[in-house]
Amino acid sequence: MPVPFTAALPALLLLPALGGPGTVVEADFAPATAFVPPAAISHAPDVVPYGSRVRVTEAWSGTGTAVELELTGIAPATELAAHVHTGQCGADPAASGPHYQDAVDPVQPSTDRAYANDRNEVRLALRTDAAGDGTARTAVHWRFRPGGARSLVLHTVHAEGAHPAGARVACVNVDF
Repeated sequence: MPVPFTAALPALLLLPALGGPGTVVEADFAPATAFVPPAAISHAPDVVPYGSRVRVTEAWSGTGTAVELELTGIAPATELAAHVHTGQCGADPAASGPHYQDAVDPVQPSTDRAYANDRNEVRLALRTDAAGDGTARTAVHWRFRPGGARSLVLHTVHAEGAHPAGARVACVNVDF
């Protein structure tokens, strides 16, 4: 049953104070070769099975940006790292480009700890449970530049089967 406009009004009045509703992306992981380009691509279906689900939420306020990642149906007991990247997802895992940085390192790939750190990049870490579900949240004290943050990439933390530590195993188009 629809909520009457007058009942929704208090929540609507809060949006300007929060800075805006942000971005929510929900998708099922699919192969990059799917007939319709997927919003979420698995590059390693043994770690991120086709049909497993992702939800990425980004919200900002006057004090910064919060990002939440929720995964369901991923390989059980798997440690993953996630970072926001500058490029769109593609068939080649490298298409997502480098990590998004608030202050961009002039030398890429960025390894200088003055730039490559959790204050200058969005870094999420999670371990999936026995069902393959996991959640991670973080916040930074800045806001994404328009058009600069295009995807969220899942990386292995440890070697997973044929995938070395740090491999890009999945990608979600977000356009923050």
